[in-house]
Amino acid sequence: MNWRGVRRFSAIWREVGWAGRLGLVAGLALALPASAAGDATWARCLSTLRAGAQAQGITLDVFDQHMAGVQADPSVLALLDAQPEFTTPLWDYLAALVDDERVADGKAFLARYRGLLDGIAAQYGVDAETVVAVWGVESDYGRVTGKRPLLVSLATLSCEGRRQPFFRGELFALLQLLQDGDLAVAPTGSWAGAFGQTQFMPTTYRRIAVDGDGDGRRDLVGSVPDALASTANYLARAGWRTGEPWGEEVVVPEGADTSRTGRTQRRPLREWRALGVRGVEGRASRLPQLADDTPAALLLPTGAQGPAFLVFANYDAIYAYNAAESYALAIALLSDRLRGGTGLATAWPTPDPALDRAGRRALQRLLIARGHALGTPDGMLGNATRRAIQAEQQRLGLQPADGRAGQSILAALRAEMPAPAVLKGTAFRLPAAYPRFVQSPLVSKQKAMKDVPGLSTGDFHGFPSLLVTTPHSTAAISLFGGQLLSFVPAGQEDVMWLSPRVKPAPTPIRGGTPVCWPYFGRQDQTDDVPAHGFVRTLPWQLLDASREPDGTLVLHLAPPVLEDLALRLRMTLRIGRTLEQTLETQNVSGETVRFTQALHNYFHVGDALQVSAEGVDGLDYVDKFENYAVTRRQQGDWNLRDPRDPGRSDRIYLQAGGQYSLVDPVLRRRIDLRTEGSQTLVAWNPGEAGAAKMDDVREGWRQYVCLEAANAGPDVIELAPGARHVLRQTIGTRPL
Repeated sequence: MNWRGVRRFSAIWREVGWAGRLGLVAGLALALPASAAGDATWARCLSTLRAGAQAQGITLDVFDQHMAGVQADPSVLALLDAQPEFTTPLWDYLAALVDDERVADGKAFLARYRGLLDGIAAQYGVDAETVVAVWGVESDYGRVTGKRPLLVSLATLSCEGRRQPFFRGELFALLQLLQDGDLAVAPTGSWAGAFGQTQFMPTTYRRIAVDGDGDGRRDLVGSVPDALASTANYLARAGWRTGEPWGEEVVVPEGADTSRTGRTQRRPLREWRALGVRGVEGRASRLPQLADDTPAALLLPTGAQGPAFLVFANYDAIYAYNAAESYALAIALLSDRLRGGTGLATAWPTPDPALDRAGRRALQRLLIARGHALGTPDGMLGNATRRAIQAEQQRLGLQPADGRAGQSILAALRAEMPAPAVLKGTAFRLPAAYPRFVQSPLVSKQKAMKDVPGLSTGDFHGFPSLLVTTPHSTAAISLFGGQLLSFVPAGQEDVMWLSPRVKPAPTPIRGGTPVCWPYFGRQDQTDDVPAHGFVRTLPWQLLDASREPDGTLVLHLAPPVLEDLALRLRMTLRIGRTLEQTLETQNVSGETVRFTQALHNYFHVGDALQVSAEGVDGLDYVDKFENYAVTRRQQGDWNLRDPRDPGRSDRIYLQAGGQYSLVDPVLRRRIDLRTEGSQTLVAWNPGEAGAAKMDDVREGWRQYVCLEAANAGPDVIELAPGARHVLRQTIGTRPL
């Protein structure tokens, strides 16, 4: 098809009714120049689609309503033969899909939806980890569902390119979903037509989707229960066998006959055993539990030097979801990690290992620092990132200069001397109303509190507080400072440390999670303003509260409005199996405003000298004890036994943001901290000498470590007029 002039022709097409369009099609071939006559094939195709849709039971009113103004998008044609499952090296493909972030998120969602997932497993026989793994790979747990208008993509692919009959069937199925009311509006999705939280094609949606939340609609776009139940239904109908493994990584003896490998080359398990194929030493194996006649296939996806897998019937069910070996392995391996597995024992056969999303973001930050215009680091490898990588590979003499994001280019850029940190100013004057609010009586709520089960008000260590009780945890939030004071997961000790010497208001509360905003530390602040921001010593208000079906409570709070401050702040707390805390900052002025912030977490530990923080290895940091004059690089985990920084710490890790774990061998738990919208991580403990000068700490310094989700030091937020910024942290625990 000749696509030039499609938009010009579409304008004419929209202005006439369907009765006139058929006449236009016949006349345009004679009346228009050759290029426009070629464009008339689009109109002819739409006419053909309209007749085909009517034959499928779709009313002409529905077709006309949703197809009016649809224009061809020729960019989708190039994607027909460029699917990443078939074009990306397997190690690169899996590194981004089965990384620590996706595993941590998946475990959090497993906990959040445990009741729902248990019910789905009972009904369909598919385990929760596999269902959640599909969700994670398909849409990053509902976060990335595709931005292409599906009617445009499917109509284009129905009119041009290979597989036109297939895409016409999908287009008609999508229109049928709109006609039946399953979809309220035409959705966006992938270029090929998949959409929703678990990326169903429209025909699959019509056949397989179920109503998981009981509201009478099958909504895989907006309903998590519908999406997860439908995924389980799909796998069950694809032949899922309850209680059986998908497969596992194995060891193949050197010299064994591997001529019959691949998913379709099935042999009884006894034959693989006879060849010496066995589970990985030191890991629990399901192979001994399986019958000798169990059909099994050996996969060597990257050859004999890479990882090997024995796979069974459930692997075929996963493969049916999206017929690509790399895709099926991503689902399978992520599900294993969600069950507590540690990843592959055998490395991929590449001299340049792949980067996960955190590594890709780190690489993008370094590329930006080198002057490449990439926008916000997001871990997505688009053409701009690849061109920048290629330019740096050429500059550094790395071969091949192919634009691939691997460990070698990241290591090479990190090895270059980091630039000194530059502290930008964030000057704020004391708001006129601040003294009045500080002296005012505490305000418990803006309006009458809704009757929300599990939420009450009361005294917590002398502070009027919101008291939260859920089936999964308890919490306390002081209305003085809007400060989280306590978060206790069921059956555990408090995650937060609160000073036993805490002083009454208006002295800032030592412990919990102070909200430091709109500045953290004194960067051009004068001595007449309070340390670490205005809001930690103001009376906050409860704006709204609600309870989710599993008992999780969601609270919305805000400090009083300071009229002469250009910024406004709103905080959301989501308290259940984990604690999610969000700060949303809006610039209500007409000028760009620079600000810093921190969620200053005092995490309760058994002994600060014995804990360590994972997730900071390789990050650059500046140190308050060196007056932030030198940028250094972290080697290994953080702890207070660092010979450079013995017994005390005040570090700002730069260009950070992601997943961290505070490992506590005394209390035998991990405190997991996930951050978003945070470019800095602060690690602080005053140590014995520093604590001796602090009346509300003293000997208590060994009972806490501060790991703070922040934007501070050199990482200053510059907020445009009317813009918003969101800082979010999620706190959870795991046993050691």
